[in-house]
Order: sequence, then C-alpha cells, then structure tokens
Amino acid sequence: MHGNMPLNNKHGVTIIELLVALVISALLIAALYQTFIGQQKTYTVQEQVVDMQQNVRVAINRMMREIRMAGFGNIQDVLSLYGGVNGFTQPITAAPDILTIVGGFIQIRRDNGDPIFVSSASGNNITLNYATDRFDGAAHRFISIGGIESNTVQSRSGETLTLDRPLSLSHAAGTPVFKIQAITYSVGLSLGKLSLLRNENTGGGNQPLAENIENIQFSYLDADGNPTVNPPEIRMVRVEVTARTDKSDPDFRDEDGFRRRTIASNIHVRNMDISP
Repeated sequence: MHGNMPLNNKHGVTIIELLVALVISALLIAALYQTFIGQQKTYTVQEQVVDMQQNVRVAINRMMREIRMAGFGNIQDVLSLYGGVNGFTQPITAAPDILTIVGGFIQIRRDNGDPIFVSSASGNNITLNYATDRFDGAAHRFISIGGIESNTVQSRSGETLTLDRPLSLSHAAGTPVFKIQAITYSVGLSLGKLSLLRNENTGGGNQPLAENIENIQFSYLDADGNPTVNPPEIRMVRVEVTARTDKSDPDFRDEDGFRRRTIASNIHVRNMDISP
C-alpha cells in the first residue's frame, strides 16, 4: 500500500473576493439602471414635447379655417336683426385674449356626408332635397342660402323651411345651404387643465379643443397693416398660441419646469368687405 495520499487542494472563493464581485456587480447594475432611467426620461420628455407641438398645431389649424370664413354668407341681414347671431352683431368681436367670429361655417350635409341642396325656393319658403334638423331651435335658426343671402328660419316641416321674411334673390335647385354660427375662442380650465376652448354660443358652453394651451393672444390689422379693433376695418387677425408640456420637469431649469412652445400665424379674413 502507498503511504498517505494528499487531499486535492481545491481553493474556494474568499469573502473578500465575493465582496469585490458584489460591489462591481452593484456598480454595473446601478450604471445600467441610471442609463435606463435617463433614456426613459428622455423618451417621456420627447413624447410630451411632441404632444405639446401637436396640440398647438391643432389649435392654430382649427382657428385658421374658421377665422378665414368670418363674415361668409352675406351675413349683414342676420347681424342687424333679432339682436344679431345669438347676441353678436359684428362679424368679428375683437379682444386681446378672446375672439368671437360670425359666419356660415357649416355647409349642411346628410349623415353620410352628402351635401344638402335647395330643391326649390319662392317667397319665404325653401324646400331642401333632404330633411335636416340643423336649423331647429332659436339658437340654430340662422341660415345662408348659397353663401349670398342670409335669413332666419321661423319653422320647419319636413324638408321645407319657412323663413322670417321673403327671399330677396332667386336660388336655383342645387344651391348649397350653410348654417351661420357665432363661435368664440378663449383659453380656460377644462377638467383641471388649461385648454383652448371653443363655444358655439348655443347653450352648450365652452368645449375643449386642445389641452395644455396656456395662453392665446389676438391682434387685428386693417388693409394697410395698421392695428385696429374696429370690426369693419379688420382684414387680418394675428394669433399667438402658447402651449406647454403636460408635466413639469424638475431638471429643466426654466421658470417652473414646463417646456413651452409659441406659434404665431397671420390669418387673412376673406369676407370682411361688408357693412354690419
């Protein structure tokens, strides 16, 4: 027999080596976590900025379409009767931070999108090619026929609208009809957020059009580019809309941590060569 055989000399991991490995692993995990958090925050901020820019574009684009149409529909007759269109007697009611415009903004259509036309017209009656309730009720009675004559609807029976006074112009079959509205734009709170508000002044109150719109400013220019607040002289409306991100960023050291964007647009008013 052989003498005593030595045992295999297998070294384990020492406590110091284990601690070093744990510290290195912890540092790597912390670095990875910080990188992940940084990337996540960057993504969140970028997403908020994109939403903010989208909100301000929505606000500007919707207002541009309707402001351009202020006065459309040869509306001077309805502006001078019955206290105006739901209380507004000018095509543009000018103020620095609130704007009301009156015009034939909606061409009347069926539910499937097809336009509704005049079928026949004589005296103070208009027969349409399709029955619509768009002019039912005192706040909705203002109509423009063909964009060239305005009137008010006294009553409706099926496809036939009875007007408050006889038509002064002839309207052939196929003439489009438009609903005249008074629309107000302002900024205020909606569900706890500053928003661009749109009010059709028919009893429904302010409706939010775009969230996180912090400020809106209007200025008005005449045909020569001079400032004016006299409605018949207004030919251009300058709109400045300021939006902000939904949440503040503690690391963004500017004012209160909100990122902001301001967009300005000069809007030419196409139908203001009328006398109210």
